[in-house]
Amino acid sequence: MNGYMTPQNKYVLDLQLPCYHTDSRKHLRPHSFMDLAQEMAYLAADAMHFGYGELIKEGKAWVLSRFRFTVDSTPLWSEKLQMATWHKGPSGPFYLRDFTLGTPAGEVKVRATSSWVILDIQSRRMVRSAQSIQMVPETTTCYESAIEEPAPRLVVPKGMSPISVISRQVQYSDIDLLGHMNNARYVMWAMDALPREYTMGRDPVDVCVNFNHETKVGESLEMEVYRMDCEEGRGTLFTVEGRNSEGKAAVVVRVIFPGE
Repeated sequence: MNGYMTPQNKYVLDLQLPCYHTDSRKHLRPHSFMDLAQEMAYLAADAMHFGYGELIKEGKAWVLSRFRFTVDSTPLWSEKLQMATWHKGPSGPFYLRDFTLGTPAGEVKVRATSSWVILDIQSRRMVRSAQSIQMVPETTTCYESAIEEPAPRLVVPKGMSPISVISRQVQYSDIDLLGHMNNARYVMWAMDALPREYTMGRDPVDVCVNFNHETKVGESLEMEVYRMDCEEGRGTLFTVEGRNSEGKAAVVVRVIFPGE
């Protein structure tokens, strides 16, 4: 994947959507968009000299905490696309990074925003803001927004009961370069847990994820699925909460499908 930096501090990549990122309808899968975004984030940070290679020398790494994307028009297999990413600087304990995916002519199909922290690998604790600011120069920032508001904190509404629960165990193919479950795999598991009449025939228009606790190989999650109707019949909202053996919510995924 060979991209380039723009004068606006955006990292841009031209691509043609491969078949392994699409479903049986030739539509981009939600978790595949996250795979692309994760790689773009690494490439952009590397291009600005605060990427994986630089941080790992200090025993630190970027860790994704929250992610949200909205879909205006679903990209299709073999479609020629252009993806862009840029970071918006610190916001509270997070660093914000946005993304767009669209056509070379400028039509935006997918918009995303993400919240990251710098983690000390040995202690597994967040790096203090003052120290992290030194690693990410302000001159590399772009203040444009693909989605104006940062990805929100997600919780399961009180008093609700799950419509289904499935158990999944983390295997070799789920693990990333930091030794824990890859971010995109949580979205894959969440989509697998949803009713097939939605996932096999519709595309979500809004997906949001909170990563709360890391999950390692051999560990299992109980994926609890909650369903509710959006206001004024504007679609269906599913919340999938992945609970570990201690009963903690390792991940919460919100998926919104449009109405009929």
